[in-house]
Parts: sequence; structure tokens; C-alpha cells
Amino acid sequence: MTSEPLVQLQSVSVRLGGRDVLTRVDLEINSGEIVTLIGPNGAGKTTLARTLLGILKPEAGRIIKRDKLRVGYVPQRMAVEATLPLTVRRLLTLTQRYGEAEMLQCLDDVGAAHLINRQAGELSGGEYQRVLLARALLGSPDLMILDEPTRGIDFAGQSALYELLAHIRSERGCAILLISHDLHVVMAASDRVICINGHVCCQGAPETVTSDPAYVALFGPGHSDVLAIFKHHHDHVHKVSGEVVADEHDHEHAHGDDHV
Repeated sequence: MTSEPLVQLQSVSVRLGGRDVLTRVDLEINSGEIVTLIGPNGAGKTTLARTLLGILKPEAGRIIKRDKLRVGYVPQRMAVEATLPLTVRRLLTLTQRYGEAEMLQCLDDVGAAHLINRQAGELSGGEYQRVLLARALLGSPDLMILDEPTRGIDFAGQSALYELLAHIRSERGCAILLISHDLHVVMAASDRVICINGHVCCQGAPETVTSDPAYVALFGPGHSDVLAIFKHHHDHVHKVSGEVVADEHDHEHAHGDDHV
């Protein structure tokens, strides 16, 4: 960690359609950390991400970014029509041109280099999310913002994606802000969990945030018992799609994962 945060929100308020969506939010993300942002539907999670990206301007407050901060973004929805002739290679260069070597490296980093000539509309949910993740890695970002990246992916696919994000942080050293609508699964690799509902309700280590009175007041006491800190111990590997590939000698144990 560095003493200088990558980005800070200081008393940031955002209004949309005449409604206060975020009110006096204080938040910072430091170099190399994984932060998971949770909250109920309508809590302002996506608004916060778009404010960090500069897409939305706050009504009040300040956003302070480190000089020359590079940010990669995986949006909540970036659908591709199945009949649209758009290869993965073309998808990676829709907004900016990159060299072939960099594109292949980013795809390789997420286990998807073999997909570069595939039609984006034909990919599975897990494959498509990996391609979007590779797209966000282009340009070597200091911070990656992922808005509900596991939407539409089964549990095995989520497992593979969470492990991949932890690996990316380890290998590239970039910070990750992971926005999640699922209160039952939080990355074990998260350094902090931040709970918002229009404002920051509470934050802390994944193992302790559910005991915070503000969290219990927002979600009820039952949620503190069922929130799962994601742990994945396995004797198999996953395809990019999330499908389990087990050794034939361990077939009978192939589904013996410890999903807490």
C-alpha cells in the first residue's frame, strides 16, 4: 500500500432525476487493494462507480485522483447481439486501438487468448466476462472497477472469476473495486467491504462487517448469519465457461468443493 490513495471521494453527493442517490460519501481506494462494495438494489452502487469514472458529476463534494491514474472498467451490462458480426478482437478495440501483442497478453492473463477470433455474441456468460475483463486490463490500469461482474454466471463460474481477480491483483498489482448485488457471497481476497445505501453505512474486513450495527439495521439480523465469505478449495480446474474438469481418478470427489 502507498500513503497516497489512488482515488478519494470527500463528502460527495449525487442527484439524479431530482432524487438524492448519494449523500456525503467519503471513500478511498488504495494502491493494490481489493474493495468489495455491497448494498441493496437502488443503494447507489452503480452511481458511485460512474462518479468515480467521471461519467457523473457530483452535486457537492470532491473527487481526488492520483495524477495520471489509469482506470479499467467492466460495466454491469454490455450486451452484444448474437447476430451482430463482432469478433473478440474487434470488441477489444471499439474505443481505442491496441497492438495485437497487448491484446493477446491481456486475453492470456484471463485464460481467454483462444477466443480472440470468436464472435462475441456466441460466447458463454463466463467466456464473455473474461473477455470484458481482458478489455479492462488493456492499458495496464492502476484501478479496475467491476460492476456486478458475476451477473448471469453460475456458481462454478463465479468461483473461477473470483480466483482470477485475486490472481490479477497479485500479478499486476492493480487495485480492484468489485461491486456486488449478492450479499451472500463476498470475495475472501477483499481487503475491505464497504456497505452503502445512499451513504456509507459501514466498512471493514469481510469477516467483521456483518456484525456492525449499521449493517444489521439495514439488512436485518438474519443476513449476518447467511453472508458467506467466499472460500474455494478444490481438486479440479475450471474451463473458461466455469465447467468443472476433474481428473478421472478423482471423479467421485469432483464436486467436493468447500463453498462456505
